[in-house]
Amino acid sequence: MKAVGVVVEYNPFHNGHAYHAQQAKKLTEADVVIAVMSGQFLQRGEPALVDKWTRTKMALANGIDIVIELPYIFSTAHAKQFAYGAISLLHAIGCQTFAFGSEDGRLQPFLNSYALIESNRGLYDALIKELIATGISYPKALQEAYTALQQQFPGTYIDLAKPNNILGFHYIEAANSLNNTIQPVTITRIGAGYHDIINEQSEIASATGIRQALFQQQVLQGVEQFIPLPTYKLLEEWQQTHNIFASWNTFWPLLRFTILRYTPEQLTAFADVSEGIEYALIKHAKNATSFNDFMNKIKSKRYTWTRLQRILTHIYTGITKAQLHAYSEPSYIRLLGMTENGQRYLSAHKKQMTLPLISRVAAIQNEMLELDIRATLTYQQGLQFHAKQSINDDYNTPPIREL
Repeated sequence: MKAVGVVVEYNPFHNGHAYHAQQAKKLTEADVVIAVMSGQFLQRGEPALVDKWTRTKMALANGIDIVIELPYIFSTAHAKQFAYGAISLLHAIGCQTFAFGSEDGRLQPFLNSYALIESNRGLYDALIKELIATGISYPKALQEAYTALQQQFPGTYIDLAKPNNILGFHYIEAANSLNNTIQPVTITRIGAGYHDIINEQSEIASATGIRQALFQQQVLQGVEQFIPLPTYKLLEEWQQTHNIFASWNTFWPLLRFTILRYTPEQLTAFADVSEGIEYALIKHAKNATSFNDFMNKIKSKRYTWTRLQRILTHIYTGITKAQLHAYSEPSYIRLLGMTENGQRYLSAHKKQMTLPLISRVAAIQNEMLELDIRATLTYQQGLQFHAKQSINDDYNTPPIREL
């Protein structure tokens, strides 16, 4: 059986995601679509709207055959590490191809951009180092260094100022590091841009726009046209069962408590905390009235909103620098769910997989997996004061089976 992989968060699964899954299967003539999906915390450093099992159900009901979890170490990382972890897992589970959405929609410009940077790696790295020394943020330094290379070596390249192009570039980079044994395909994003608010004249909206509408309106009817019916029903069930959708605003009381219980010196042990930001975190946590108020007080040119959210995610979950940097590659494939078609694929290909497939965590001793379990526990606690019933944990939740 031929498998195509996709890298996803499904926060939540919407009509654009359904189109992406359909096109991925069609363009690659695959028998199964395998999604490697972030768990309870996401790449931009924030808790998922609903937990990973609910999002797995959304995926399986809408054209995905197998869902595996991207470990916390990678799901909350910068784009390069995020992409490497995801593509490594798709490679390990036997995908011949992977499909990613992009603003450009053509593969060759991605390959050109990768070749441009790799063939001028020394110059590129030196430019980045010089630019960071001027005080600008790391993402801004990457963009300016890339622009300088383009000017020096003209050609047809992708725009790395656009979020999905950035991830696409790093997917290509990761695939090349795996000796090109997994081949890329890109699909043009349709409808809304990554950060766009919802447009009532369309049936396509970004996940960001859908979440904003949900938090502002607190009713599902306002986003119904942008999501498949199974997603709507699962969001409705979540709202009825747990009373509230997850966000940093929801988690703020516990996040604030977590920051204030540490000294500045203790905060420096957590992943990504550097350059004295620990003092600002404590100072403003004392008097901030909400998460947004807190973020507006601490953000700066050097500390972007996303960078700060990643820092706060690591503090909240208790992940230290030593733990974050202890792992460079995934060490297992964590199965979250499958359809009957997906189960056939796993049965046929399990012996060829290059990492162990985990369906139950209770009997497994793995330090990277322990961090995923901790992330679920802290996610649970963030909703504890709001939810009508407890969130599923890792030990007692088997893989979802969509029959």
